[in-house]
Order: sequence, then C-alpha cells, then structure tokens
Amino acid sequence: MRDLSADHRLLSLNTATVRKQGDLAAIIEACARAGIPAISPWRDQVAAIGLDEAVKRVKDTGLRLSGYCRGGMFPADPARLSEVMDDNRRAVDEAAALDAPCLVLVVGGLPHFSRPGSAPSRDIGAARAMVEDGIAALMEHARAAGMPLAIEPLHPMYAAERACVNTLRQSLDICDRVDPTRTGMLGVAVDVYHVWWDPELAAQIARAGRDRLLAFHVCDWLTPTKDMLNDRGMMGDGVIDLKAIRAMVEAQGFAGFCEVEIFSDHWWSKPIDEVLATCITRHRSVV
Repeated sequence: MRDLSADHRLLSLNTATVRKQGDLAAIIEACARAGIPAISPWRDQVAAIGLDEAVKRVKDTGLRLSGYCRGGMFPADPARLSEVMDDNRRAVDEAAALDAPCLVLVVGGLPHFSRPGSAPSRDIGAARAMVEDGIAALMEHARAAGMPLAIEPLHPMYAAERACVNTLRQSLDICDRVDPTRTGMLGVAVDVYHVWWDPELAAQIARAGRDRLLAFHVCDWLTPTKDMLNDRGMMGDGVIDLKAIRAMVEAQGFAGFCEVEIFSDHWWSKPIDEVLATCITRHRSVV
C-alpha cells in the first residue's frame, strides 16, 4: 500500500468539490497554488470557459487529469437516443482533448430523469437495458479516440434519478458482456461514497483487477446525512474505512490518483484555499 503521508503527489481534485467558489480557471489556478498535481473537471465547467481555454490552462499549469466527468445518462425515449449518443460522443472527444485517462459514466436512471422530456416510466429493468445498449454503442467511438470508459456505480438512493447501476457487481457484469476480452477500454470508477456499504466490495474489486480499475474517488459518509446529494463528508469526518478500501484497490495494482470528490453545501461555503488545504491534510492523514 502506498504511503501518502509525506506529500500529496497522488492527490487529484474533482472540480465539483469547489464548484461554488469559482469557475474552472479559478480552480485550476488554486490547484496550482496548492501544488495539487491533478484534477477531474466537469463538462459544464469546461463549457463555461470553453474547451480550448480549458485545454490551454491545464497544459500551461502542468496539471494532469484523473478522469473527466461525465458521460452517460443513457436512458431516454427512442426518439431521443440519437441525441444521447451525440452528447456522449462529444464527451469522449472532450476527454481526449484534455488528455484524460478515462471518461467517467454516470449512467442515468429512469428516462424522464436522465433525459428530461422523456415519457415517465417505472421500468428500471428497461432503463438498465438502455444503459448497457448505450455503453456498447459508445464503445466504437471510444476505441477510435483511445478513451477508456469508466462506469461509476452510484448508491441505490440515486437509482431513479442518476444511476440505475448501483453496485460494482452490476458494473462489472456490463463490462464482461460488452468487453469480454478485457481490452482496457471499459472498466469502473470506484467511489467510496457509493460502494463502501457493499458486502461484496472486496470480492468485486478483486474481480475487477487492475485493467478494470480506472478511477478511485474518496470522500466520507456523514451520519446523519442531511441531504441526499449535497452533504458528503470530508475524508475523516464520517464512517468510511478509507484506508481499507484503498488497500483493496492497490492490492490489484491500481496506481492512479486518489481523487477527492465532495458535494457539500458546507464545504462550498468555505474559501477555496481552505478547502484545498484541508483536502491535502486529510489525504496525507486518513486516506
């Protein structure tokens, strides 16, 4: 297991963590000030300053990426599927332009939540089938761009609105069916917030192996959680055994960044430099 205590060269900041404090340009500048070596930006933040400007600022500061957020949201009415695929192909191209190691897929839930305007549905099985079909269809473009796709299973509380794929087992089943020869172009993003509770976690991380472990996200689970979306904890403030889960992924050979991704009204209210300093301290001490 890697020693993180001496420095933060393996720390990456998912830019959602400080999205309320400034635009992507300001976040990149703050990361450079703090000596944080990598980021994982969100598409809306890139769009706000323009892709070319985002690429330039990343290169000028020497930042690396740990991922790009996000593709997915596959379930939709049949008439809107071409729109879904066009959007996902653009996400792949943006990730490639930014030299991201993977495009993270938040796969989507029921169609009317994933793609507003789609007809209401309660058929989660059909939604899951659309997710798998969408990933399979996107693979050709991803392969051509050399951009691996990382399925991120989300906690079951998000099954309706954000992701109907909720466990690593489900994610890896899709990987095995869509990419049975394990080409390295399809894998998973392990976010501790979403999977820490899973009794199959250790077994499914081992099943994934190095070639399917494409990203590793950290934060913490607060008790009580006051908001389903925007009350994630800073590492060390909650109940997740972060070191144990990191040991699991690193035992499989994962050698990438530990990406801090925190959706939190509390942390969004703090100055950006304070948030980054806290991320660095907790990365060294509890991750």
